[in-house]
Amino acid sequence: MHLPATITGSFQGAAQVYQSSLQGLFWLLVMAILIIYIILGILYESFIHPLTILSGLPSAGFGALVTLMLFHLDLNIYGFVGLIMLVGIVKKNAILMIDFAIDAQRNGKSPYDAIYQGCLLRFRPIMMTTMAALMATLPIALGLGAGGTSRQSLGLAVVGGLMVSQLLTLFITPVIYLYLESAHQWYLRKHAKRAAVQTGINPAAA
Repeated sequence: MHLPATITGSFQGAAQVYQSSLQGLFWLLVMAILIIYIILGILYESFIHPLTILSGLPSAGFGALVTLMLFHLDLNIYGFVGLIMLVGIVKKNAILMIDFAIDAQRNGKSPYDAIYQGCLLRFRPIMMTTMAALMATLPIALGLGAGGTSRQSLGLAVVGGLMVSQLLTLFITPVIYLYLESAHQWYLRKHAKRAAVQTGINPAAA
């Protein structure tokens, strides 16, 4: 009970393999988010819009972890797979709204009107796709089928994350879009004034 400080303990065998696999899954989740950010940045040719689209991921992760805690389940390999699935499922809600808002802004609407119309017109497809994903993962969350209890953490993570993100994304994403769009417009105005000063043009006229 009173071991020297030079003696340390560590997992061996199957427990060590399980611990290393969980660390690898964490980096896999980080890489998945990073790759999605790069792809969205190339698609929209912007550094800001991918951040807006990915803003719903923290709420989804929070919902998944809280759901697992409520059902007294550990975050095992199946739970991590559910979190990776959430990254792909949740971001489509923001993509539907942001894609419409960008097109509306190009047609002359203000950022507020664009994202407001995007929330109204894309509410039905967002609800339809979310409910389809919920109904598909509900049998896994209930542990139905042979060996269903081993995969239950996957279904609960997806269901809990979708429910929480669905409630919050429709409110969080438009707000973040407006703030980031305001910051982008401020940067463009500041850059235009700086360029005007360097070229000798009156900044007020610019």
